[in-house]
Amino acid sequence: MRKSIGVLLIFILIGGMLGGIFGEILRVMAPNGAIQNIFASNFSPGISPPLTVDLVLIKLTFGFSIKVSLLSVLGMFLGAYLYKQM
Repeated sequence: MRKSIGVLLIFILIGGMLGGIFGEILRVMAPNGAIQNIFASNFSPGISPPLTVDLVLIKLTFGFSIKVSLLSVLGMFLGAYLYKQM
C-alpha cells in the first residue's frame, strides 16, 4: 500500500482533534488538582485580535488561533504512530 503525505496529515489532524476533545472532557470531569493542571491546561498561539485591513471598498480580516494541550499533542503522536503501522 502506498503511503502519502495527505493521509499522514489526516491521521495527525484527527489524532489532535480527538486528544483535544478528551482534554475538554477531562477539564469538565476531573476534580481540580494535578491531573487537570497537567492534561487539561492549554495555550492558544495565534493572531489575537485579528488583523483588519480597511480598503474603503473592501474590509479584510485575517486571523487564526489554535488551542494546544498535552492530550492533543499526544493524540497527534498517536495518529502518526498508527499511520506508520498501517
